Order: sequence, then C-alpha cells, then structure tokens
Amino acid sequence: MVSYGQLAELAGLGRAARWVGRSLSQLPSGTTLPWHRVIAASGRLSLPAGSVSGAEQRQRLRAEGVLVINDRVDIRRHGWRPMEHSG
Repeated sequence: MVSYGQLAELAGLGRAARWVGRSLSQLPSGTTLPWHRVIAASGRLSLPAGSVSGAEQRQRLRAEGVLVINDRVDIRRHGWRPMEHSG
C-alpha cells in the first residue's frame, strides 16, 4: 500500500495527493497499474464501498491477503517502504 501523498512525493510532485487521486481515476479500463493499492495516509479506502471501483478495490486487496476492516487497512503492516526495497 502507498498513500496518495506518498505517491505524489515519490513522483516528485510535492504535496499533490489530490492530483494523484484525480489521475488514478482517469486511468483507462484494463490498466495493469496497481491503482487499488493507493489509499489514504490513515489507511482508509477512499473509494466508496457501494461503487463499482470501490468494490473492485476491496476484492483485489482481499485477494492479495490484505485484511480490510471498516474500510481501512493496517498501513503499518501493508504499507510500501521504498527505502527497504532499494538496491
């Protein structure tokens, strides 16, 4: 998992978390980008549970073994820490 803000920062966009969210919402159908792994910094899932994309996000996360409770995930457990994965 990565937060919208963390993704913006890693992409060199500063504090453009909302821009990241807007950009992800405009991805073409069938994209292979793991958009479902981008969540709020608090671990909250931003896509509404009743929406098609929200249901897909929750299904994909659960299929990856991520526990979703009350529309939240444990970002400390599932969060991406790029410095731990670099060369």
